[in-house]
Amino acid sequence: MSFDTPSLKGRALRLLSGREHSRAELTQKLQRFEEEPGSLAQALDELQAKGFINEQRVIESVLYRRAAKLGTARIKHELQGKGLAPEAVSAALADLQASEHERARALWQKKFGVLPADAPAAAKQMRFLAARGFSADAIRRAGGGRSDD
Repeated sequence: MSFDTPSLKGRALRLLSGREHSRAELTQKLQRFEEEPGSLAQALDELQAKGFINEQRVIESVLYRRAAKLGTARIKHELQGKGLAPEAVSAALADLQASEHERARALWQKKFGVLPADAPAAAKQMRFLAARGFSADAIRRAGGGRSDD
């Protein structure tokens, strides 16, 4: 290996400097650079032992960046796509589920702010929230603009 070519650990650290990555994400991104079998796993083991790779930080990062704009279903899909443990994902989403109505209402208020004038406008508002992963109940309560909750 020359000095111009970064090591697997160097590549992983470069990726981690931009944002938190799960071990599965790093494996997927760095697999093509592995020259010796097992060297990638060894490099990732070292980084994980030193605390550079942390599953909980990945979850917290995603929740911090995405919770205001996305519903629980979409965030769950994103976390599962990162290869995180299902138990950790479920635990993180339990707290998020409780605030889904408020988050949907805030997003609806920011995007639309006024009650729909007709059925097509109401459907458009509902589709907007549904595309962002909010539950049907949260969409009905937030998108309809009703205050009977």
